[in-house]
Amino acid sequence: MRGTGTARRGLTLAAGAALFASVCLANAAGATTAQAVGTAGAGKAVAGTHAAVAPLDCTPTQILANPGFESGTSGWTSSSGVIGAASGQSAHSGSSFAWLDGYGSSHTDTLSQSVTIPSGCTTASLSFWLHIDTAETGSTAYDKLTVKLGSTTLASYSNVNAAAGYVQKTFDVSSFIGQTVPLAFSGVEDSSLQTSFVLDDFSLTTGGGGNPPPPTDTVRTPSPGKYTVSLSSDAAGSVWNGHESVTFTNPSVTPLTEVYLRLWDNWHGSCPTTPITVTNVTGGTASALSVACTAMKITLPAPVAQGQGGTIGFDLGISVPSGADRFGRDGSFNFIGNALPVLAIRDGAGWHLDPYTNNGEAFYSLAADFDVTLDHPTSLQVPATGTSVDSPGTSGRTVTHATASKVRDFAWAAGPFTKISGTSPAGVAVNIYSVNGISSSDSQSMLSTAKSAVDAHAARFGAYPYGELDAVIDNNFWFGGMEYPGFVLDLVSTTALTHEIAHQWWYGIVGDDEYNGPWLDEAFTDYSTDLALGSTGSGCWNSVSWASSAEKITNSMAYWDANSGRYSTVVYGYGKCALHDLQRQLGDTVMAKLLKDYAQAHWYGVSTTAEFKAAAQAVSTTDLTSFWSQHRIEG
Repeated sequence: MRGTGTARRGLTLAAGAALFASVCLANAAGATTAQAVGTAGAGKAVAGTHAAVAPLDCTPTQILANPGFESGTSGWTSSSGVIGAASGQSAHSGSSFAWLDGYGSSHTDTLSQSVTIPSGCTTASLSFWLHIDTAETGSTAYDKLTVKLGSTTLASYSNVNAAAGYVQKTFDVSSFIGQTVPLAFSGVEDSSLQTSFVLDDFSLTTGGGGNPPPPTDTVRTPSPGKYTVSLSSDAAGSVWNGHESVTFTNPSVTPLTEVYLRLWDNWHGSCPTTPITVTNVTGGTASALSVACTAMKITLPAPVAQGQGGTIGFDLGISVPSGADRFGRDGSFNFIGNALPVLAIRDGAGWHLDPYTNNGEAFYSLAADFDVTLDHPTSLQVPATGTSVDSPGTSGRTVTHATASKVRDFAWAAGPFTKISGTSPAGVAVNIYSVNGISSSDSQSMLSTAKSAVDAHAARFGAYPYGELDAVIDNNFWFGGMEYPGFVLDLVSTTALTHEIAHQWWYGIVGDDEYNGPWLDEAFTDYSTDLALGSTGSGCWNSVSWASSAEKITNSMAYWDANSGRYSTVVYGYGKCALHDLQRQLGDTVMAKLLKDYAQAHWYGVSTTAEFKAAAQAVSTTDLTSFWSQHRIEG
């Protein structure tokens, strides 16, 4: 039973952790399933061939009235006392803000504004700054804030999302162009323990118009050179401590004054008590954790100009929580994905500090080299990204030294796994690590599947570059399967393992912004899985049925977290079927060459929807504009 809470206008207490996280699942039909609850989102480009289209009339503009509440209630409709400059909270900028709830008793506050998003524009983006503090504890969502545009729920937040300071939330609302709809916020607080939802500095901007060639992508920075990590584990392999450093350069003409580390696995803890700890930072000055403790800003001692670089170092602690998760512990078996802090990316859209999502992925990073030393008890097997060499450590311990070139992340596992190994016909070393309860026949089956899959994908898209391939098998994984460079987690499933291995190309080698464009790895991976398993996808587009006009294959995870029941169906199912349809449109030979050439052109780089559309248009004998429209592929 919970006691009474801190009343509104009184003491504010920060607590929480992100409500959302991400994973891929592949079922026997070749489509996938996933799970989650919801949060926030956006997209990008490169030039290609387009048919001439008459330009539309669109003047980029900010269309919200009184976006910072500095003119009082003008333009807004709200509950009494919501808008103002009350003590106990502070504005993101200026002096006024909107404060929903915070009473510590049953209460509902509302805030809304009617907006007209003009026709003629091709893009519309909504953003605002949100601060949540609470007296609630634990992981139960007692007090909730719902964000809606028209009848569509864009996101839901709760006391679980509490964090120190404001966090910017961004949504692609291009589907509402030409409509007049209410932008509405509803905060509902239960009978005890306050939660305050504080909003400020809104922006609803429109742009685009006509159909010009998409602009060239702006430079992504910083460019990581090498991550060097040395960690030592406890007897169980569930607690790791040591040091990490990363060198980087700035390829952009805009100087770097700060960098951000992403501490993704802090979603699995309770902020500010987190499973990933970064201390004793060198090479810059660390700020307090933000984005539900998954981001750390490090201010550099001096601006880093184009072509120059720097090094960030820090002590690192990792504590693996209980649960058969991609970062979790199943009995004596530890799975350690996304635990190493990596550099966030800044591009033309600014810093990418999207929230963790349990419905898909949010892991957007650039390829780098990793040199990782893992000191652990000899009784534990430690499969890891890259190529590993074991050597004796101190008494009863082994040192696993793993090196990996041009990978976006690094993952490992630790436990008394049963290991079997083999080599694919094309020469790739494959290792299967099984937990207790996996039969030897199932392990052998997964080894056979892995050898077949890695060669099939390599033949279509380019040779597998990561040396060995490790697959860790546990039928208790709730998420089905998860990919990391050279390392996958999976169930005993031919389709699922073939899918996760395809991710070595679509996410690993050909990168993408997984939060803002999840179709670029999931749809391409499921399509590749079909090809490897001999499925033609014949007629699969015939069963498409859209849930709403806002639903598109290319929606961001912000949309899918708010509509989680449709994520698998649309991104995996409709996405791969759209690619099967494109194959029928272009012909088998042209489609095969398109994908292989596209992979080679983006090898260790980043793919965008606009770039893929341009590449497809360049090899097509017909204008594909109507094809993209029919399949709801935008960007």
